[in-house]
Amino acid sequence: MKKLITVLIVLIAIGAGGAAYYKTRGGPEPTVTTQQITRGDVVDQVGATGTLQAVTTVQVGTQVSGTVDELYADFNSIVKKGQVIARLDPSILQTQVETAKANLVNAEANLERQRAAVEDAQTRLARARELAARSLLPKADLDAAEATAKQAAAQLRSTESQIVQARAAVNKSEVDLGHTIIAAPIDGIVISRNVDRGQTVAASMQAPTLFVIAADLTKMQVNANIDESDVGRMRPGQTVRFRVDAYPTEQFIGTVQQVRLNPTTVQNVVTYSTVIDVPNPELKLKPGMTANVNIEIAHRNNVLRIPNAALRFRPTRDTFAALNQEITPDIERAFGGGRGGFGFGRGGQTAQGGQSGQPAPQPAGTATAGQTTAAAQNAGAHGTGTSGQGARGADRSARPQANAAPQDGGPTGGAFQRGGGDAAGGRGSFANMDPEERRRRMEERRAQMSPEERAAFEQRMRERMAQGGGFGSFGGGAAQPNAQGGERQNAPSRGGNAAVRGPQSNGSRPAATANAGTIDSLFGPLPTVETRGRTWLYINKQLKPVNLRLGISDGTYTEILNAEELQPGTEVVTNVVTGAEQTQRPGGQNNGNPLLQQPGRPGGPGGFGGGRGGRG
Repeated sequence: MKKLITVLIVLIAIGAGGAAYYKTRGGPEPTVTTQQITRGDVVDQVGATGTLQAVTTVQVGTQVSGTVDELYADFNSIVKKGQVIARLDPSILQTQVETAKANLVNAEANLERQRAAVEDAQTRLARARELAARSLLPKADLDAAEATAKQAAAQLRSTESQIVQARAAVNKSEVDLGHTIIAAPIDGIVISRNVDRGQTVAASMQAPTLFVIAADLTKMQVNANIDESDVGRMRPGQTVRFRVDAYPTEQFIGTVQQVRLNPTTVQNVVTYSTVIDVPNPELKLKPGMTANVNIEIAHRNNVLRIPNAALRFRPTRDTFAALNQEITPDIERAFGGGRGGFGFGRGGQTAQGGQSGQPAPQPAGTATAGQTTAAAQNAGAHGTGTSGQGARGADRSARPQANAAPQDGGPTGGAFQRGGGDAAGGRGSFANMDPEERRRRMEERRAQMSPEERAAFEQRMRERMAQGGGFGSFGGGAAQPNAQGGERQNAPSRGGNAAVRGPQSNGSRPAATANAGTIDSLFGPLPTVETRGRTWLYINKQLKPVNLRLGISDGTYTEILNAEELQPGTEVVTNVVTGAEQTQRPGGQNNGNPLLQQPGRPGGPGGFGGGRGGRG
């Protein structure tokens, strides 16, 4: 009996060990991380730093040299226009005025003497002419009398000019004497005083600055340095929010007033000065404060928004294998090389880095390196790009591109132009085709769609027609009027990342500048931002792709423009951990890195891999 019990215990132990072994051998279950879609505000903004300064600042100096005798204003003094704020020692300049007046009196005396000399010369000339008429005076004496009269008249005119110079010297001396009194040129507040009483100032090459007066501190400006990559989205009138260190919990609001064209280059970084008008009724803001500026490019209130982490998530075939999920045709299309897809590179490697040397099955329409150019174009029209382009399309799909600089020509093109999700992928799209070929390709694409996909596609096309996009957005179609009043250009798609450009660049107006006062008036409003993306739902332990039309992004959330399948509270996948990431390679090496080997493990220091002190 005891032997039977012992045998049963041994069998139970063996069974439990085997069950534990097979359970451990199966590996951990995948962990799916999700976040919710919410409603809220999305603000696309550009951050920068700037310096606060008064709108009008006047530097008050002196035109004459001297010693500061009196100061009638100090820091923070409120002054009025014409108010005396300083006085220089006038003694030297008063002496100069007296000297100039004495020179004037001397010149006037010389003038009287010269007038008498002129009268005497005229009298002598008249007497000489009478005697010469009666032949009582030689001709030579008459000529000498005439020359003397002319010289006296010329000397009189010279003396008169000296009188003018003497009077001008007197006026200059009096003006210099008046400059010893420093008056405020405008109404304002003294924000700087650079001299003290008794200090000597010398006005030689330039006027020394005595005071700095700000005209009105209730209106200020922020001079922000905007990077060249963001300056194309700056427009006068945009709302600006900023904070200063003096009031860290308070937010101030301003408005973009001007984007100056003068660039500043510091260590190969080019920035442009943007002037922002700021009201300061409470006088909290002081000149020279550093402002952390956020300029609003676009603002959406209470919109459906998705976390950007969900747009960056891209499952691999290993992910579906770990979830025991069959790859359906819609998921197969999601692996295409278009925008939002995953694509394949050479050798059958997926964009997520599949195992080298393991050829993955090619989805319908995939173009490999051995196909002809026509086949590659046909493959691009059905959702995948040519060899090596799928990975690039996958990389682009990781970013919703909502923060990219908006393109011109009104709303962006249709699905086939962008190559997104359920549209044409890769570099081969419907561009550069005649209308008949393009229509035939479209019919082939529709034939491959499910009824639900076809209905959604037709709905999107109706929206494109309503927005002025038309079928010209398929690339190479007829030019259609856009929302901005321009015409769309037939530009080929480049991996779904090329947007349709209108005749003007950067949202600018035509170059009719005859009546323009400033260049800022030539730029119109920014066009609407619309991009493509894809997210994944986790329903009944299965991944389901959802193609999205996206708007602006604030770096954390992105606006959703189509909300057919997504509502607030919907869980979207942001990451899937299959457990294979933690598995070590045979021999105890983590990815072949000996630095990650653990002591005591095979292949580690002291282990079985022949390390120092080991048994190999």
